[in-house]
Amino acid sequence: MTAVPELVLAPTATRRPSAFGTWLRLNRDLWIPGVLLALVILACFLGPLVLHVTDPLAQDLESVNLPLFSPSYPLGTDDLGRDTLSRLLYGGRTSIEIALAANVLGLFFGGVIGIISGYRGGLTDTLIARGIDVLVAFPSLVLLLVVASYLGPSELNVILAIGFFSIPAYARLARAATMRLRGLTYVTAAQLGGQKDTVVMTRHIFPNVLPQLLTYSILHIGIVIVIEASLSFLGVGVPPPTPSWGTMISNGQLYLTTNPLLLLVPSAALVITVLLFNTVGDAVRERWAKS
Repeated sequence: MTAVPELVLAPTATRRPSAFGTWLRLNRDLWIPGVLLALVILACFLGPLVLHVTDPLAQDLESVNLPLFSPSYPLGTDDLGRDTLSRLLYGGRTSIEIALAANVLGLFFGGVIGIISGYRGGLTDTLIARGIDVLVAFPSLVLLLVVASYLGPSELNVILAIGFFSIPAYARLARAATMRLRGLTYVTAAQLGGQKDTVVMTRHIFPNVLPQLLTYSILHIGIVIVIEASLSFLGVGVPPPTPSWGTMISNGQLYLTTNPLLLLVPSAALVITVLLFNTVGDAVRERWAKS
């Protein structure tokens, strides 16, 4: 009886996914809102140049409260005949600029204070931590209203006020991260090697704390945009006629029944932008936690 030879099947060729395709699949929760957020930012900063919109401060009393898709005014006009699309784009630029500048101030000073507090310990840490606790104990929006009212409405004053009250959050985060890092082997080796404390903090502590601060800053940008809009809505933020989503919402509420788009358009832009910043921040934080 002859043995039946076994059939040897040649392995089928499989197509390996590209590294870029794998990255897109694994980071779908990050790049989709990230691309949308990038489009919003590009629209605010490059949109006025590409779309050739009119001056956001230019008034045309013959074109007051025009509806959607009017000639030369895709989103209509407001009660003074100003282009709603132009004011929306420039208002978004103002809000994002204020948010970025305030976050830079908070991240820098809060990071420095938190690293010094967490690294030094002892009395220095106690004094700084109690000072941070005092600032956090007060309602930040109430204090911002008081400070902004005292300084007067202007873009610079809003940046300084929000930046100052952003320091405690960054300082707490940097302090907690520094306290975890200061006992690690490479930090101890640097100390035993005779490196100065300033060198240890700048070369060994700060680079490892910075990613956490940047991750938090993405989430905080959305918060600052809401705060800036609230201050402008109450009349102590960016002064008119400078376009701002807060001032546009404040002005639009007066015409809710006659021209609701003056309220709905900037409100929708504000909600979408903040939602995208929060979504991107959450995705970055989750990726950071898994790494």
